[in-house]
Amino acid sequence: MLTRGELNRALLARQLLLERRRLPLPRAVEQAGCLQTQYAPSGYIGLWSRVEGFERDALTRALDRRSLVQATLMRNTIHVVSRADYWPLVIAVRGERMAWSRRVQRSDERVVRRAAERLQRFLADGPRRQQEIADAGLWVPGVGIWLDLVRVPPSGTWERRRADLFGLAERWVGPEPELGEDEAREHLVRRYLGAFGPAPRRDIADWAGMSVGALAVALERMPLRRFRDEDGRELLDLPRAPLPPPDTPAPPRFLPTFDATLLVHARRTGILAEEHRRRIFHVRNPQSERTFLVDGKVAGGWRYDGGRITLEAFGRLPRAVRVELAKEAERLAAFHA
Repeated sequence: MLTRGELNRALLARQLLLERRRLPLPRAVEQAGCLQTQYAPSGYIGLWSRVEGFERDALTRALDRRSLVQATLMRNTIHVVSRADYWPLVIAVRGERMAWSRRVQRSDERVVRRAAERLQRFLADGPRRQQEIADAGLWVPGVGIWLDLVRVPPSGTWERRRADLFGLAERWVGPEPELGEDEAREHLVRRYLGAFGPAPRRDIADWAGMSVGALAVALERMPLRRFRDEDGRELLDLPRAPLPPPDTPAPPRFLPTFDATLLVHARRTGILAEEHRRRIFHVRNPQSERTFLVDGKVAGGWRYDGGRITLEAFGRLPRAVRVELAKEAERLAAFHA
């Protein structure tokens, strides 16, 4: 049985939030289980909090060099992934994304397939802006699910935040490999558990935007460790994945909007108390709030304004914690500037 404290420290360790590490950016992104980047600066701040010596233009360079790729993937949201992860994750979620499009977008598959074929020809000579695609009558609901597209820099970067320049994945990343769906889904499970585990099946599926049944074959084929949480739920994990003691020190950390550690698939870790969830995710701010962690839990929000980071704590903070936060805030302000 694993306590909530143990699950919290497992999450922080795997997310590189207990200690920054000096890693190549593709490896850091894989370790974090991809970066959710509907708001482009989120990826930059997320890596700054996790990677030792991270410089802001390093992510833009990695996107330019294609060692990192930005595309719509899990849960039909924008993610930055490593080049090596791109095709396995696409293949893993493609069938479920198509099912979602039929069910939610009510797309006519024949119409979407024809639009995808036309869009493929339209992009054959290079990337195009979303508005150009729409003006050509090709931006129909679901077309980006039936045709594999990437978001091409400089769009979707700190310097140009709207990710509206689209290119063909087969041109930008390389041709789709011969990889079976079940193998690809095993890869997805390994990536999730390596970044967020131990976890119940439901949480893996929620993160991926899939049904639990769609992962059943992959989960049965994999050699996994099994635990229980305090409520008796089964938790799955990778062999030899880190499980630090619950009293492992956790330094203050700043998280960007929509950091995946705070989403509902990670509720079991206690990183975001339920009493604060509505303060972070609410309809008035669809990007969510920026947050900071104290002892591995969200303790307030932050914003950058006038060259400074200002904090809004949810409660009283010990003086020593305030001093640590102030130092980290100074470094984050310098990163912004």
